[in-house]
Amino acid sequence: MKELTRRSLIVGAGSAALPLNRLQAYAAEPRLVLNDASRLNPTPVARHWMAETQDGAFIERLRQELKEASTAKRPVAVGAARHSLGGQSLPRDGTAITLAPSRFYLLPEKGVYLVGAGTRWRDVIEALDPLGYSPAVMQSNNDFGVASTFSVNAHGWAVPHGPFGTTVRSIRIMLSDGTILNCSRTENAELFALALGGYGLFGIILDLEVEMVPNTLLKPTFSTFPAEDFPHRLLKATSDPLTSMAYGRVSVAEANFLHEAILVAFRREPAPDGTIPPAASGSEMALLMREIYRAQTGWDTGKRIRWFAETVVAPSLSSGTFTRNTLLNSPVSELAGRNRRFTDILHEYFVPPEKFAEFLSLCRKVIPRSGQDLLNITLRYVDQDDLSVLAYSPMKRIAAVMSFSQEMSPEAEAGMMRMTEELIDGVLEIGGSFYLPYRLHARRDQVRRAYPQYDAFIERKRHYDPGLLFRNLMWDAYFS
Repeated sequence: MKELTRRSLIVGAGSAALPLNRLQAYAAEPRLVLNDASRLNPTPVARHWMAETQDGAFIERLRQELKEASTAKRPVAVGAARHSLGGQSLPRDGTAITLAPSRFYLLPEKGVYLVGAGTRWRDVIEALDPLGYSPAVMQSNNDFGVASTFSVNAHGWAVPHGPFGTTVRSIRIMLSDGTILNCSRTENAELFALALGGYGLFGIILDLEVEMVPNTLLKPTFSTFPAEDFPHRLLKATSDPLTSMAYGRVSVAEANFLHEAILVAFRREPAPDGTIPPAASGSEMALLMREIYRAQTGWDTGKRIRWFAETVVAPSLSSGTFTRNTLLNSPVSELAGRNRRFTDILHEYFVPPEKFAEFLSLCRKVIPRSGQDLLNITLRYVDQDDLSVLAYSPMKRIAAVMSFSQEMSPEAEAGMMRMTEELIDGVLEIGGSFYLPYRLHARRDQVRRAYPQYDAFIERKRHYDPGLLFRNLMWDAYFS
């Protein structure tokens, strides 16, 4: 009781020493908290600047924000839609900056477009589509920011391409001292390679010069076969010069768990009258597939129904053609769940094609016993990336994008962490790697092993950003 009394007196005396107006202000101003798509990273921030435009005043305001944060020794992190899952765009007790869509210029003589960092992919498609062009590579959904895609070096399902960064000609980036540099494969090439897949840790990207391709009509073909045959089938499809896009899926139903695969390849078709219809977004079929997708949560019968829909119903109903831009023009919200007790968690592993059967065996062993609810595995081709310092695809890889429905509870989070560590260990054993923009459940030794230039990345980070101004939750967990 004596200790309690002493503590009470100390607290009371300290409170009395503070001006009353300061106490009232503190009570009236709760901490500003941001989160990301996982809903598992509530993070207090000191400031959140939502840049409405990137006009002439934007650059000076940005420099001012960096200077103020540096003086206050606050970290800075930049985001757009904050679709990452591990706080990669969140600076604890720092300055969070959200970029808005901004300028767009078409340079057809160079085969590129110039786009502001905060511009979303739906805006890019809207601008390119009437002019007959399409992004060469983008993420699989249209609501991400273009610079965010560069910062995580995301890949898509256009073939036979590598990650998005392989189609970026140049960027402009602001360093921690406010200096603006042009970066490309030939100008400030080291910084370009570090910022590509560098998670915003080297500076703030202002705009990007990105390659485009003609928009075309595409006709899908469907084939179903044993899952172990997938690499051979996909590589054969990507070698066809008429194949423009391709993806695969595997059954996640209990009775046929990861034993059957489907490949959907889209081949270019001539436009009958020489014209291509405008890009569409969403359809009754998309809404139906969304309902089927969500219905399988926690329900094995639903998983069997979905596999039947993908392998039997969809091929019978998809006899027509689609424009390339229409296929790219889907928001991630089409698949979002409505039950707030659960959240969707992504994993992604990059597997050497010749080791794909071993990867399937690993997943069949680890995932069912973990108790985690696997909803989907999408398979894609990713070509070699010899640009990025943190390259997840140093050679051709099969990308396996997994989606889990996770309960929002400490027990489920712990179970997900255990399963993730086990999957990463197994993937590393077969020469693969894993993707960093998701939950921060990997061990540091696993990150170092998957990314051989780990130490060089940290050393150059301290060179370009000596005050460590640009930091986020991922830096704190994996690199600090």
